[in-house]
Amino acid sequence: MQTLAFISMPGGWEWIIVGVLGLLIFGRKLPEVGRSLGAGIVEFKKGLRGLQDDIDDATEPKSKTKDADTRTQAQIDERPSWEEAEQKSVAGRATDAGSA
Repeated sequence: MQTLAFISMPGGWEWIIVGVLGLLIFGRKLPEVGRSLGAGIVEFKKGLRGLQDDIDDATEPKSKTKDADTRTQAQIDERPSWEEAEQKSVAGRATDAGSA
């Protein structure tokens, strides 16, 4: 053991005596201390979760816009192309001209 100014670190039994004295002195306050410590840990975890959600939200719009582009592309694929629409329009004009 190291000594510090002629005082050594407490051993096993000495720590037990210090613990018992601490319980006698602070025994009634320990449940409150435990609750506040638990509440502090819960708030810390909520803060970390909120931070992680903020990071996810900051990186998520890129993937959302990609999904939106995919859906838009699928909708475009379902619609007739410009060439098909133009051919129908020309065919419609030809029938209108033929009936006139």
